[in-house]
Amino acid sequence: MPPDHPPGLDPGRLRALLDAERPGLVSGPLTGRLIEGGRSNLTYEVTDGTGRWVVRRPPLGHVLATAHDMRREHRVISALYPTDVPVPRPVLLCEDEEVLGAPFYVMEFVPGTPYRTAEQLAPLGPERTRAVVLGLVDTLVELHAVDPAAVGLADFGRPEGFLDRQLRRWGKQLDASRDRDLAGIDELHAALGRALPHSPAPTVVHGDYRLDNVLLDEDDRIAAVLDWEMSTLGDPLTDLGLLVMYSVPLGLPDSPVSTTATAPGHPDPAELVERYAARSGRDVSAVSWYTAFAWFKLAVILEGIHYRYTLGQTVGRGFDRIGDLVPVFIEHGLNTLQEG
Repeated sequence: MPPDHPPGLDPGRLRALLDAERPGLVSGPLTGRLIEGGRSNLTYEVTDGTGRWVVRRPPLGHVLATAHDMRREHRVISALYPTDVPVPRPVLLCEDEEVLGAPFYVMEFVPGTPYRTAEQLAPLGPERTRAVVLGLVDTLVELHAVDPAAVGLADFGRPEGFLDRQLRRWGKQLDASRDRDLAGIDELHAALGRALPHSPAPTVVHGDYRLDNVLLDEDDRIAAVLDWEMSTLGDPLTDLGLLVMYSVPLGLPDSPVSTTATAPGHPDPAELVERYAARSGRDVSAVSWYTAFAWFKLAVILEGIHYRYTLGQTVGRGFDRIGDLVPVFIEHGLNTLQEG
């Protein structure tokens, strides 16, 4: 008979570990379900019928441990939990692969809603939607206000040369999946390299900060920022550039890339930038570069997905249209850089 739990999670082993390491936390047998999958780390909800927790572990059969570093994720939420940045309460880090077959960590379950599309956001109405998105900016300001050294994250990354390394990293990613001509992408990459801005003082950077990586509570407040797997110490304006990029309407109906930008009441990019500048005190005059870099980065990511699709290595719907999006992202990147 198949196991009565999802692949990658053994509730019995997990219960035994929690009983040993956190006595009294769990009051009965655990059951679990996968609540998020895909290319990223696996996320499960587990419950004993009373309490609820979340388990994060690498994908099944993963090879590159550095790409799915559980210790790193657990470390950053543990450091941020006492601050004003809303993150789930960390419970346990387990690096013993005998328990679940891979390192993992446990955190408290935070109830809330992730909004992934304009259609999901629209029922809130213009006023609530506007407040939600502005709150996203305010929470980003709170994150970038955290002193890394004060929360034990002084060695969490290498901020020197951060932008140059990022640009080289994504250029290498592009080369690894290059099997067709993409007009303008080399031009965009080169132009970004010629115009590298001077980074402000480094902060904790989320790396994938957008509306569908947070949970909103019943009062439309951010209850938790999730998915810290790309976090590091670096240039805070890379987070702002990505947030601005996701706030630009793509003009593509039924796009397989989620965006909430067309929801009624959604603030335009200029307002988001102004609010961030006013609340953080940072110079945002180079925001066009950071936004263009976000367009380039997403173009590379999408091209990688398209490449895997051509090799028959993707499963699910919508992958056949990913390749058509890449030129759109390149064009947006070039236009943004020129306008800046």
